[in-house]
Amino acid sequence: MSRLTRIAPLILLLSLGACSRSEEKPPEVIRPVLSMVIEPKTVETFGFAGTIQPQYSADLAFRLLGRIVSRDVKVGDLVAKGTTIAALDPTALELAVQVSKADLSNAQAQFANTAASEDRQRQLLAAANTSQATFDAAKQARQAAEAGVERANAALAKSQEQLGYARLFSDFDGVVTATGAEVGQTVSAGQTVVTVARTDPREAVVDIPDQLIGDLTVGMPFDIVLQSLPTIKTAARLREIAPQSEGATRTRRVKLTLVDPPTAFRLGSTITATRMTKVAPTIELPMSALLEKNGAAKVWIVDPTSSSVSTREIKIAAKNGATFTVAEGLDAGMRVVTAGVHSLAEGQKVKVLEGGV
Repeated sequence: MSRLTRIAPLILLLSLGACSRSEEKPPEVIRPVLSMVIEPKTVETFGFAGTIQPQYSADLAFRLLGRIVSRDVKVGDLVAKGTTIAALDPTALELAVQVSKADLSNAQAQFANTAASEDRQRQLLAAANTSQATFDAAKQARQAAEAGVERANAALAKSQEQLGYARLFSDFDGVVTATGAEVGQTVSAGQTVVTVARTDPREAVVDIPDQLIGDLTVGMPFDIVLQSLPTIKTAARLREIAPQSEGATRTRRVKLTLVDPPTAFRLGSTITATRMTKVAPTIELPMSALLEKNGAAKVWIVDPTSSSVSTREIKIAAKNGATFTVAEGLDAGMRVVTAGVHSLAEGQKVKVLEGGV
């Protein structure tokens, strides 16, 4: 047997094996996908940034013009009711009190003299040794002197009261939140020297867009979260809504009274006020789930029984940046692919990743 005759069967076997391998189908690729189960949203949460402020505060000022000689508090200090906070130079006021005392002594001396003169004229008139006119003049002088004593007493009381105005104090316990004048400065009557706020009650002050005000009512509950420590929360109730909106921002200032807040909610702390509002059931999906093709909007639906995908045409109600709202075409419980929608094929097998919701 020739060498060529021996090689021929081997070549035939190799060619048959190659044909059988070419007829085998490649294994089907199961693609992992991100997805989510549709759950219509029935509640919408709104959040608004704001600060903690006192519900009651007072700008304390002297009632008189004067030079400040002491200010015993600074921002953050606690003050007690009746404790002196600041004082004016009392020299001129003390001199005014001394002058009023001297005027009172003079008026009292004049009254004593005129009273004695009236008594003498009364006795002389009874003995017919003086005229009625002289007695009447003495009586009038005594009445004028008596009025002078009353006027001097009033002047002394006023000067003593004004001396008391040289001391500035708070009518309630609180904390100093601001100062408006320093020692040595001459201040006018009514000029703010110190601002004192009550530590309780405290409230959250936030600015809310005008279009959301219509649903708010006094007494409505809010949740308040401390931005520096989000785990610390408290409840609040709406106390006041500004009657007018800000011209530039179109927002209204809303004040929320805190209900038994933790001490961490200090004055000036930054917070987030949130509230939940019931809305009509809506389906909202991320923009990455949208497949727009040939003028139609579609999404990929995962069949739970066959683990394959198919397109479903939908109608979009609105697009909101990173999400869109579905008007028609989907039902609750359907699983929608949320990523890689442009690289899927009809009927393709997929694997739902554990990250899907």
